[in-house]
Amino acid sequence: MRVNRILLSSSLVVVALVIQVSVLARLHLPGAVPDLMLLTVLGLALVYGHVGGALVGFGAGLLADLAPPADHAAGRYALVLCLIGYLAGLVKPETGQLKSATGPMVVVVAAAIGSTLLYAGVGALVGDTAARHVGLGSLLFTAVLYDLLLAPFVVPWVMALARRAENDPLAEAGSAAKATDISSGWLSGGTGLKIGSQRNGLRVKAARARVARAGRIKGVKRL
Repeated sequence: MRVNRILLSSSLVVVALVIQVSVLARLHLPGAVPDLMLLTVLGLALVYGHVGGALVGFGAGLLADLAPPADHAAGRYALVLCLIGYLAGLVKPETGQLKSATGPMVVVVAAAIGSTLLYAGVGALVGDTAARHVGLGSLLFTAVLYDLLLAPFVVPWVMALARRAENDPLAEAGSAAKATDISSGWLSGGTGLKIGSQRNGLRVKAARARVARAGRIKGVKRL
């Protein structure tokens, strides 16, 4: 992974972990806890692909395993997020465009269900039967519900930051003229927010203005 990917991923994961432990875990919601770490890994995996998603997932999961007040075996959540990051990276859009929110929402639902089942399954192998006492059905339902409610406010912004870190600033205008930002599909289709599309519209207009200005300058030189 490149240095900019490592720095951005580390920063986002640390922020997500702090919010997860200090805020979300203390809400005492029924059933599962909203998994901000999972959503952060999903957002990065949808930009970096399956290899980057697996590496980010493993690092994020291992950090969560070691951070207090973790009460499970180290490596358990790292394995779960590594697999989820790898699988989510496989559905990364080839062109980097998301035309609707349906795809990412399906990914979030599948990841919430998969991570809950994997975590409970690995726990059963090491003798942790907490999921049986809480109820696996209740955990699955609340995990999907909470993650879906939180996803529109996390995943598109993580994807937008990752895309901006990936792009060359000198080529930003040209890339904006060719394709919309990877997060604009979710923002416009899933949440109703127009911030991403408005920003891309301004970039496209600026790129067109530069092209027109360059054409006028070339015309003057030829004369």
